[in-house]
Amino acid sequence: MGQTAGDEGRKTGGRDPLSASAAYDGDSSCIGAARRLATGFLTDVQAVHGLPVSERAMGMTQLVVSELVTNAVKYAPGPVMLDLQIVDGAVRVSVWDSDPVLPDVAATDPQRVGRHGLEITLAVSQGYEVHREPVGKRVTALIALADDPGGNIAGRTAP
Repeated sequence: MGQTAGDEGRKTGGRDPLSASAAYDGDSSCIGAARRLATGFLTDVQAVHGLPVSERAMGMTQLVVSELVTNAVKYAPGPVMLDLQIVDGAVRVSVWDSDPVLPDVAATDPQRVGRHGLEITLAVSQGYEVHREPVGKRVTALIALADDPGGNIAGRTAP
């Protein structure tokens, strides 16, 4: 199953990898739409394709999608693109935005309200990377689909 760019995407058949994508205008309404896309995608991954998706994976994917899309809406003007893909027993959440400035974790400040999205994403993800693109940047996080107390994803041990 795949979905191509568009406000809600379009399902495609064939031998596409298990993936879903959507392009959004970049206003705050896209945050909820992105969470719904992630939920629907993982529900299909489990129900249609028979891959196990734990409740933790569902919740953490919704959280990471929400945090990354919120950051894109807040800090980058213009469109936002969300790509979800199943890779080696994990869901890869990738968000593109038009701002080339790479995000960083804010210094610890117990008085700070907000600006914890990247900290949250790093805490719940098994992998994280950010890359500048010819226009903007892409932030990607990896979340294991199945619960594993040892932190393994398809035979790889977490650091």
